[in-house]
Formats: sequence, structure tokens, C-alpha cells
Amino acid sequence: MNPVVTAVLVLSAIALVCGLLLAVASKFMAVPVDEKFAKIRECLPGANCGGCGYPGCDGYANALADGSEEKTNKCTAGGNAVAQKLAEACGTSFEETAKNVAFVHCRGNCDVTEKKDVYQGTQTCKAVKLLYGGDGACQYGCLGYGDCAAACPEHAIRLMGGVAHVNPAACIACGQCVKTCPQKIISLIPEAAVVKIACSNKDKGVVAKKKCTAACIGCGLCQRKCPNGAVTVVNNVAVFDYTLCTGCGACQAACPQKCIL
Repeated sequence: MNPVVTAVLVLSAIALVCGLLLAVASKFMAVPVDEKFAKIRECLPGANCGGCGYPGCDGYANALADGSEEKTNKCTAGGNAVAQKLAEACGTSFEETAKNVAFVHCRGNCDVTEKKDVYQGTQTCKAVKLLYGGDGACQYGCLGYGDCAAACPEHAIRLMGGVAHVNPAACIACGQCVKTCPQKIISLIPEAAVVKIACSNKDKGVVAKKKCTAACIGCGLCQRKCPNGAVTVVNNVAVFDYTLCTGCGACQAACPQKCIL
């Protein structure tokens, strides 16, 4: 018999045997599919952004399917449309998704602060943070190399004047920028938030203002003027409790540095 034909026949026989073994294995070793999980998973958008607090859509779907009391309105990427579908799939009442957006707590652009070193290495925030602790005069400010913009799946972040800015309309609150920022100056805040503190400098007033003329100086005027106790000065910088804030604007009017937006 022709050696080539023999080789083809042998390989075909091996393939046939392997196919039969795989078919048998898939029959007897199959993992039962949770129908509830499959139904819930079908409702999710598949963004795997982590905005719900789970590693991905599968993780959130598992949490909802296992009978726990997990809420069905935590998919920030899908919003209320997905929350409605999840509520129906889980047999629970619909709750609106609390829409959050990312915000960069810094406005230290090139007009109000400067660089302390000339950096010529890898052009990432992570790299300059490791080498210099940051190359800006303000050690707490935005480094401006765009790691957050690169991590954003919706391209909702861009650099302007050396500072990252978030487009709220495009942000899905996935939190990737929050995780990526080595300065830890990005947070998720309510989309409806009327006031925002655009500073993260923890130095005392005179030092902070010397490093950035737009810095919060921790004077406490915002805290004293707020009628609802929504603003407190922590480590020399204002912090907002949005559960108490009514958006009256008293803090913004009182801020001498105009770093409350």
C-alpha cells in the first residue's frame, strides 16, 4: 500500500477515536448549566468593566443567581435598561441604577503649578511615580501622562493642560481609571453631584498654595458655611459627603481658592 495513503488512514483512525472519546467525555463529564444564571447573564451587556464591584459580568450574574440579596441595579454600564431586565429575571422589584461618574480631584494645570524635575523616561504615570514620586511640584496632583485615559474603555478621559478630565456623558463608572491612577485622585461620585472638590493636596495652606496656586488650603470656610454638615476638612483638604449635600452652593461661594467647582 502507498505509504502516504497508509499515513492518512492511520491519522484518520486516530482522529475518529479521539472524536469518540471527546463525545463520551462531554456526555458523562458535562457540568450542569444553571438556567437562572444563563437567564441573568443574557441580560448583562458583557462589558466586564467591574463597575458592579465584581470581576466581570459572570461574577455579578453568579451573585444574583445564587439566591443572595444582591441588588439588581449595580450594572453601571447598562443603566436602568439592564436593571429592569435583571429585576424581571430575578423576580424582584425594579430599582433605578444610581448613576455615578468618575471625577479627577485636581485642576493643577500648567497655569497654576509647574514641574519640579525634567522626566525623560517611559511616558506613563506609573513610571514617573516610581522614579520620582511624581515630577510635579505638587506631589498629590495629576501626573498628566494619561494612564487613566488609556485604561478607559469608553475613551471618556482626555488630557487638557497636563490634567486628566472626564466626559461625564461618556463615562460608564466602570472604575478602571480609579484603579489605574497611581496618585489615587480619581473617584466615582454621583452624576447629580452639584459641587466637587478639584484638589487632593494634603499640605498645609501656605505650602499647598506655594506648590499650586489653585490648591485647597484647608481653611475650613466651606465646612463652617455648609448648613448640612456635608463638607469636612480632612488632612488639610475638603471632603464631601454626598448623602448630606443639597447643592446649595454655600461652600463654593465661601472658598477663597475657588477649588470647589
